[in-house]
Amino acid sequence: MKQLQIRCALILTVVIIAVMKVTGQNAMPDELTKNPLKEQLKYLEDRTRIYENFRAIREDMFQKLKVNVTDTLSAANRKIAGLNKTKFLLKQTIDSLRTNLESTKTRLEEMIRTKNSISVIGLEVNKLTYNKIMWTILAGLVAALLLGFIVFKRNLSVTFNTKKEFQELKNEFEAYRKTSREAREKLAMDHFNEVKRLKGG
Repeated sequence: MKQLQIRCALILTVVIIAVMKVTGQNAMPDELTKNPLKEQLKYLEDRTRIYENFRAIREDMFQKLKVNVTDTLSAANRKIAGLNKTKFLLKQTIDSLRTNLESTKTRLEEMIRTKNSISVIGLEVNKLTYNKIMWTILAGLVAALLLGFIVFKRNLSVTFNTKKEFQELKNEFEAYRKTSREAREKLAMDHFNEVKRLKGG
């Protein structure tokens, strides 16, 4: 009876150990549920054996790894799709900004050209060129004005001197005329007196 009990206890112990071992084997390790895919593959590589160039992997671990790989690939594909969409949107934004930049550059160049030019008789003239022309004209006018003033002053001086000489000449002529008349009158009187003396004599 005692031997029977010992056998039963021994069989029960073996069954419990076997059940625990089977349960332990069927339980999914944390490495395959929590770790990244690279570490899961490393775990399987370390825990499985190669026999005649074949690696034996438990079916449930293989299925779990397959699901994990599929999930990782799906997540990577979603991320790639999201990045491609972001890339496309960024490219559209860059193209739009580039177009706006070109438009802004064109407007800026037009504004600079307009700012730096003046419309003269319907022609667009650069302000620098316009300023040079205007300063040249102004310098020419000032030079002409100075030259005219100098010529006018010289002519005024010549006129004044000519008037003075004319007045002196007029005075000399008047004096000469007066002297000449007096001489003529005296000559006429002398002649008259001589004629009278000759007749009377």
